[in-house]
Amino acid sequence: MADSAARTDPRSYPSDGAPERVGRAPFSAQSIGRGVLGHARELFRLRHDKSTSRVGLAAACFVGLFSLIGGRLIYLAVTSENTSEVRRAASSEISAARPDIVDRNGEILATDVKMVSVFAEPRNIVDKDEAVELLTAVLPDLDATDLRNKLSTRKGFVWVKREITPRQQAEVHRLGIPGIGFLPENKRVYPNAEAAAHVLGFANVDNVGIAGIEKYIDSMGLQDLNGAGFNISAADLKPIQLSLDLRVQHALRDELAKGMAKFKAKATAGAILDVNTGEIIALVSLPDYDPNNPIDALDKDRINRINVGVFEMGSTFKALTVAMALDSGKYNINSSFDARSGLRYGKFTIGDYHATHRVLTTPEVFVHSSNIGTARMALGIGVEGHKAFLRKMGQLTRLETELPESALPIVPPRWGELNTMTIAFGHGLAVAPLQALAAVGALVNGGVMIKPTFLKRDQEEARKTALQVLKPETSEAMRYVMRLNASVPEGSASAAAIAGFFVGGKTGTAEKVINGRYSKNKNLTTFTAVVPADKPKYVFLTIMDEPQAVEGTYGFSTAGWNAGPVTGNVVERVAPLLGVPPRFEPPQQPFPLMSRLGAWGSNR
Repeated sequence: MADSAARTDPRSYPSDGAPERVGRAPFSAQSIGRGVLGHARELFRLRHDKSTSRVGLAAACFVGLFSLIGGRLIYLAVTSENTSEVRRAASSEISAARPDIVDRNGEILATDVKMVSVFAEPRNIVDKDEAVELLTAVLPDLDATDLRNKLSTRKGFVWVKREITPRQQAEVHRLGIPGIGFLPENKRVYPNAEAAAHVLGFANVDNVGIAGIEKYIDSMGLQDLNGAGFNISAADLKPIQLSLDLRVQHALRDELAKGMAKFKAKATAGAILDVNTGEIIALVSLPDYDPNNPIDALDKDRINRINVGVFEMGSTFKALTVAMALDSGKYNINSSFDARSGLRYGKFTIGDYHATHRVLTTPEVFVHSSNIGTARMALGIGVEGHKAFLRKMGQLTRLETELPESALPIVPPRWGELNTMTIAFGHGLAVAPLQALAAVGALVNGGVMIKPTFLKRDQEEARKTALQVLKPETSEAMRYVMRLNASVPEGSASAAAIAGFFVGGKTGTAEKVINGRYSKNKNLTTFTAVVPADKPKYVFLTIMDEPQAVEGTYGFSTAGWNAGPVTGNVVERVAPLLGVPPRFEPPQQPFPLMSRLGAWGSNR
């Protein structure tokens, strides 16, 4: 105990405070280092026997494996720096942003939504067969052979599937296949489906305009360049504002669909034109298609009959003939024409559908839709004068609008007197209905030919390029005879004379040409209505392709029994939407010049 106490007594320590160690050399850093190193050598020392060789081989394998993995990681890290290269390769494939298309009131007709598409970098896919198997399991509509061929190339970028759903994106992501990635894209959508399909056209999967206004946007360079992709949206681009009124468009389509079903027609079409601005307020052609899924767009029965179809317009063309006669100065509103018997020309005889067998005044020729009377008018003007007038009214050349789709009129290659006689009442010259509609607009708006447009514009802008093609007094006479045709019992437009809207109009029934011959039982019926007739704002056009006689039409399938009533329904429904409220008191002295001249029917 004493000895122990002595060792722990601080007083027994040397002066530096460190205890003395009896029988051992004092510690040093060098000796400690040698001891630790020796223990390490002892720990890791391998004996030179068979176990040593096996351990060495295993160590070498592990080193090789981890070197391979490390090298691959380094390669991927280096190639990740080439992401911009992949993006550049993809940029030409990424769909461009497109501006919104809106109606005249700002309602969306077409817009972009953001979608995601799957792409692959074939050079970075190690097991292509496994990739194909996994991807087709998640995206079953993929063609395995096609996908394998794509992945077998040395390209840096290929599409796997465009426009996938969020769920599909999550499932593909969960596969974790190196070399498979996602790119955001713009997809064009049309919220109103079929409404205005033939005007809007559609864009393909690459967001490139294929038809209609969509193609017009591309042709004018109004869309963003390819490669902007997700970075540019429709909201960043100025919208394209159309002249269409979506409310009116829906109403027109609905009424035409009802009429098509009621009269069992093969097809139908209609349009509404602002006569003072040339704006197309609505355009429908049925059957149509859904631009969101335009698989039926190329079906021959789904063409835009207003722009692309060319038809003999029948008796609606008589309005042009009467206007030509009056504007020439050779005839006036009180001129008379002999319709007592058929008009013979060589071996041909021209007769009237509803023959009166008497002399007719100019308004009576129009109201009774006399083929004989209009043929005599055209003969009086002459072949060259007739051709010059129709050319001035835009009936002999292609009508070009913003829509890329348009048709050339079918003009007789040899135009003689007989051609002039038949064209006078709407046979022998086929035009796009929009051409005829524009001409009727000029007949009633004071005689000004305004080129139709599908873009919104005001009257001042429209008049900058307009041409005065008729005398104002001729225009008043045409408004007068069109109103007369809707207001007298014998008038063919009475079916569209909706109370309160002071409608004027003209029917037209043309036999369709089938295999080079006129068919006696297949008609194209048309109706043109002016609202209101005293101060026109709008012209309505309805076309029915092969309507049938049904209950209530007494066996008739002519325009007054089908296209006329359908147009009346359209007028009644949409006129208030267009700012034309009904007037239940007739206007006072709507046609003052006709009253002064004592025109037939002016006292009615």
